[in-house]
Amino acid sequence: MKFLASLLVAFVMVLGGAAQVAYAGDSDPLFVNLTTDDAHRASMGISFGKNQLERGHPLTIFLNDKGVLVGSKANATKFAEHQKMLSEAIAKGASVLVCPMCMKHFGIKEADLLPGLKVGNPELTGAAVFKDNTKSLTW
Repeated sequence: MKFLASLLVAFVMVLGGAAQVAYAGDSDPLFVNLTTDDAHRASMGISFGKNQLERGHPLTIFLNDKGVLVGSKANATKFAEHQKMLSEAIAKGASVLVCPMCMKHFGIKEADLLPGLKVGNPELTGAAVFKDNTKSLTW
């Protein structure tokens, strides 16, 4: 009986510890992986990130796959609202990284990117996504 009670206490402690890990801290970084050129989905991802940035969470938005199209000046008409939101986020301290392989695939040159966007590389992108306590979401 003593063994079962000890096992139950240990189980409750483990669950309690797991519950603490599930909640974001007040300043945990957020990594938004934006893979879409769908206007609604892109708006959701960028808006969510901006809202968390305003609440004190450092923000990195990673434009990859079709998401690189959102950051291209050539698509300024289609993504005017999104590009404005990205610029506002950058002005407030967010980092916006762009996948170089995806840029090449879609024919986007570095000069085609909005001001403030950075072409990602393993060190830069890895430092953002693997920073301690970073939470990640994908659209």
